[in-house]
Order: sequence, then structure tokens, then C-alpha cells
Amino acid sequence: MAYFMKRYHPPGTSPGTLQQAREVPGVPLRLYLMDYTDTEFTELELGTAQEARGYLERDTVTWIHVQGDAEPETMRQLGKLFGLHHLALEDVINSGQRPKVDDYKDQLFVVMAHPVKENNPTNVTMAQLSIFIGHNFLISFHPGANDPFDPVRKRLREHAGRIRTKGSDYLLYALVDLVIDEGFPVLELLGDEIEQLEEELLDRPTKDSLHRLHHLKRTMLIVRRMLWPQREILNSLMHDETGTIAEENQVYYRDCYDHTIQIMDLVETYRDMVTGLLDIYLSSVSYRLNEIMRVLTIIATIFIPLTFIVGVYGMNFGNPDSPWAMPELRWYYGYPLVWLLMILILGGMLFYFRRKKWL
Repeated sequence: MAYFMKRYHPPGTSPGTLQQAREVPGVPLRLYLMDYTDTEFTELELGTAQEARGYLERDTVTWIHVQGDAEPETMRQLGKLFGLHHLALEDVINSGQRPKVDDYKDQLFVVMAHPVKENNPTNVTMAQLSIFIGHNFLISFHPGANDPFDPVRKRLREHAGRIRTKGSDYLLYALVDLVIDEGFPVLELLGDEIEQLEEELLDRPTKDSLHRLHHLKRTMLIVRRMLWPQREILNSLMHDETGTIAEENQVYYRDCYDHTIQIMDLVETYRDMVTGLLDIYLSSVSYRLNEIMRVLTIIATIFIPLTFIVGVYGMNFGNPDSPWAMPELRWYYGYPLVWLLMILILGGMLFYFRRKKWL
């Protein structure tokens, strides 16, 4: 499994080159448009980016969402329509970028990591969310098959809250807040997996437990690597001096910043717990090995005197004419007496071991 994935152009390629990193798109491209004011609302799916041109001249907030693998031609059309910087467009196609905020004078380019849950709790993938925001417009890009912004669309359709009374900067807050909050259920699943694994390691650790632990540790590494920089993003947006983020809306970004702090506290706590699980695994394996060796040692120790007795009387030097012959071999009750002796020795050793608390 690849943990650090990034699409890139061959070294030496001219900056701003829009070239798809793979020949066949993994997810079909779809374009969605939402145009709204406090009293008007339009929602439709676009065939091409050029169809959005008519909405740019209106005094409304226009949100274009690109779902799936971005095509170079679509990126060029959007770049011309909205005046997007070619370096930022290149970063959209070359996914795997570190979360960041770039200032391009009259617009901001935001890259965030969107955690995506899978069937296995420890399989967490990070999708790159790219956002351009300018005066009364916002363009978002998400490469996955499923659109993560349905809750925001529902709020816009139903005129819920204050989202349609605010500008594009508040829409950016709504998207950023959703992406950040997606980290909580992911971390909750990871926390449940850590608890289950801890119980398993304390009870009966196996090789499968070690594999799960290793996979969980690497998952926490990638989660930290992608979510940690998002605190810097919120700090930049919270103190934006370009005028893109209205001062009255910066308080909402402060709330998002608090959420990132909570997430990072959880991530660091879980990382420490996973590191501790490795120590628990080694201690449990060592303890089990010591227990096994203790039992085997006791068994071997018990049989040492018994083996000696059996070995001595198994020599069969029973010549009746020899003064050095074993007289016990000619005893009528010799065999049961030897058994009685061995049983007494066995009982005496067990009593001694229990008294010493070795058993």
C-alpha cells in the first residue's frame, strides 16, 4: 500500500504545464454550479466550463464544484474565465500537495487534505481538496468519486442558516469546516481500533496483531502529516489581510481553528498510544515466553530425579553371586516401592515449588 502519493510532471517541465499525470482518468469529471443570493438560487450541472460565463456578470455568489479527475482543457477554460494563476492550476492536477494557502493578489488558492474512510478502520486515504476563492466566486476541486459537500448544498437549497446572506468567504468557511470536521469520525474509528488492539495485545498477542499494529502506526503517520498543516491554513485565513476574508467572518475561521487544535490533540494522543502498544506487544510476548519457559523448566526439573532413579535401576546389574549387585532387583515389592519413592519425590518437589511461589 502506497502511503505517500503525489502526481508530478517529469523533471524539467515548464512551470504551469497542465498535463494529466495518467492517460485514463480514474473518476469521470463532473461540473456543478450553484449561483445564489439571499432571494435567488440556481443549481445545475454544466457540460463545459464555458457555460458558467453568463453567471460571472451577475451580482451573485457563484460556486463551481469540479468532481473527479480534472482535465487539462477544463482547467484552461476555468483559468481564463476566472483569471486563475497557472501555477495554482498545475497544483490542482499534480495532486498530493501539502495543505497550504497561496495569495494571488485578488484571489486565494487553498489546498486541504480531506480524510476519506474506508471499510477497514485503519485504511484512511487523503484526498486533495483544492479551492480558488475571489470576489463573489468560489471554485472547488475534489478528485474522489463521491461529492463530500452534499450537506452544504442542502443548506443552500433550503436557505438554512446565514450561508445565502453571506459572500464567498462564508461559503469557503462552510467547506473548510466540513472538511476539518470529517477528521473527527475518522479519528473515532482509529480510537476504537486502538482500544480493541490494546485488549488483544494484553490477552493473547499474535503475528496478526503485530501486522495490525504496524499498519495502524503508519496510518497515524500519514494522518498527522496531512492534517497538521491545516492549522497553519486556518491561522492564515483567520488573519487574512488581502480583504478576501471579511473581518466579520474571521470569527468563524477562529472556530475552525479550534477544531484543528482538538484534532491535533487527538492525533498526538493516539500516536503516543500506538507507540505504547508496541511496548505492550513486546512485554506481552516476553511475558508469555517466560511463562512457557517457566512451565517447561519446572517439568524438566521434576523429571531430573525421576530420570536418575529410573536410570539407576534400569542398569540391571542383578548377578546373585556378585557382592556389588543391586539387592533391590531381587526384592519382592521392589517395583512398587520405586514407584512410591518417585511419587513422594514428585509431591515433595511440587510442595517446595508452591512454597517458593514458583507455581
